[in-house]
Amino acid sequence: MESKRQQKISKLLQKDLGEIFQREAGSLFGGAMITVTKVHVTKDLGIARVFLSLFATKDKQALLEKIRKEGNQIRWQLGNKVKHQLRKIPELHFYEDDSLDYIENIETLLNE
Repeated sequence: MESKRQQKISKLLQKDLGEIFQREAGSLFGGAMITVTKVHVTKDLGIARVFLSLFATKDKQALLEKIRKEGNQIRWQLGNKVKHQLRKIPELHFYEDDSLDYIENIETLLNE
């Protein structure tokens, strides 16, 4: 169970990371559409697990690896946005959110 503080920080990070990905998607990630679906922050606020939905790309794994490679740059940009709200910027761990694919698969199975 997340505390109120964790929930507030998660929402803040989700909003600001979404803006960063929206702004940087064209130049860094080849125009792929990247949506931040969830952010989970650890109790000590040191690590943020960021779940992403990836669209308009042929190879999702390669895009996810590129995002992980650019993680320090993304964290730096995030730090510039939230520097007055957080003392320490959490380390970012990126994961693919496959819940939409799962839902689509369930709908396909139900329609058969």
